[in-house]
Amino acid sequence: MASTSEFVQFAADQLRNAGIITWRKMFGEYGLYCDGVFFAMVCDNQLFIKITEAGKKLSPALSQAPPYEGAKPCFLIEEIEDTEFLTELARETVRNLPAPVPKKRTGTKGGREK
Repeated sequence: MASTSEFVQFAADQLRNAGIITWRKMFGEYGLYCDGVFFAMVCDNQLFIKITEAGKKLSPALSQAPPYEGAKPCFLIEEIEDTEFLTELARETVRNLPAPVPKKRTGTKGGREK
């Protein structure tokens, strides 16, 4: 079952205090970004957040599951209504993930390089 845009919007609203939350469709599901950092996925109307050491320390009892077959496990967020916890987990996760790599421009504009 594919995720609905309504659920993705709801998940983003629940995370809104963590930073600027955006999302984009990926492989038929959705990737979530906080301040430009890819940190979570919505698959089958479930929220998955990448596992970091900081996240494990914050909540060692969180369930873990792969968001789709063949994927690395992520935290499976079952209490999506707890915005205070989600905000803290998202902030800690993003702080502990590498910054996004700027995209390189390819080719030249307006002619040949000399």
